[in-house]
Amino acid sequence: MKALHKFFHSDAAGGIIMLLAAVAALVIANSPFYNLYETALAQNLTVGFTTPEGAPAFALQKPLILWINDLLMAIFFLFAGLEIKRELFVGALASFKTALLPMIAAICGMAIPALVYLFILRDQPQYGHGWAISSATDIAFALGVLALLGSRVPASIKVLLMAIAVMDDLGAILIIAFFYAGAISATALALAGLAALGLFILNRLKVVAYGPYFLVGFVLWAALLKAGIHPTIGGVILGFAIPMRDEEGTHCPLETLEHIIKPWVVFAILPIFAFANAGVSFEGLGLSALAHPVTLAITAGLFLGKQLGIFGAIYGAVKTGLCPMPVRASWAQIYGMAMLCGIGFTMALFVGGLAFDDPSMAVYVRMGVIGGSALSALCGYGLLYIAVPRSSEGLSK
Repeated sequence: MKALHKFFHSDAAGGIIMLLAAVAALVIANSPFYNLYETALAQNLTVGFTTPEGAPAFALQKPLILWINDLLMAIFFLFAGLEIKRELFVGALASFKTALLPMIAAICGMAIPALVYLFILRDQPQYGHGWAISSATDIAFALGVLALLGSRVPASIKVLLMAIAVMDDLGAILIIAFFYAGAISATALALAGLAALGLFILNRLKVVAYGPYFLVGFVLWAALLKAGIHPTIGGVILGFAIPMRDEEGTHCPLETLEHIIKPWVVFAILPIFAFANAGVSFEGLGLSALAHPVTLAITAGLFLGKQLGIFGAIYGAVKTGLCPMPVRASWAQIYGMAMLCGIGFTMALFVGGLAFDDPSMAVYVRMGVIGGSALSALCGYGLLYIAVPRSSEGLSK
């Protein structure tokens, strides 16, 4: 029991469980149970409520896979919003000095993979809409791989990876909001604006009870869904609305809520998402599928674009004197960390589902994401294993 307790409280636990869920999905997708797997995910579910008189007041019918990607992932984005806000106020991004290096690295780490993707597909513009698939880092997987190396990894490397991944998430959120919106409904968008204003007012009034925020947040989520803007953005807005401190300054609602929902996100929502989205059937697929332009572009964007963009940005910023070198870190360790940033599993699959409506494209997106993420994880871990010293004394301070 002690070992189990230690595992579930380790940084690696979430990444390992999500990896097991993804592997389980791959095994089922290539077994006689594949049709059952696909049928279950396509099953329509209706969620709603009625008036006291019994008339339907609100109802949504969606396949199970969309409930997972739209509703459960909104809770993940709520967690991401809480995490980003905390880092901006009291964490590694709280001052310009500490935020500058990860900010530069994150921007280049999003731009270069997109450029690599677009360069590979320069003669096939019909696939260009997927340019953002390779842009975001999966923070749970990346930190999980890093945690496997234990305390031998310098604390500055862990903080830098966390800060870059948090900024990646913020960038991905903005990309989803501005580039992957559907046809906009003005009425629903106006309602969403009123709900967002309501959250702002609750924050300014220093309301610390979660109930009002969740109620208005649900209205925001539903309005965004009807408006044609991906509803997960509502989770981020809700996260930013939760106050950092109460009026007396003795209680932190944001950190408390983050602590409450973290286990649900790490051990339930992300594994469920991985299980629902990683199932790739290889039946009838040959080398042509592996060599599909979208598969190659996503793989190259994650594996090559991420490491080149992030390491190049950090190297340039340090060598020009713009930013200091991370404490007790070597260039080999920084390069290994940059490789790990190419693990883009969760957000990459999520953006891939938004970028391509054609179900036939899902297999190429999934293969590219899994391939690029696996290469990044294996090579990043291997380089860091060689680069970190065997003695951990003083490195995690």
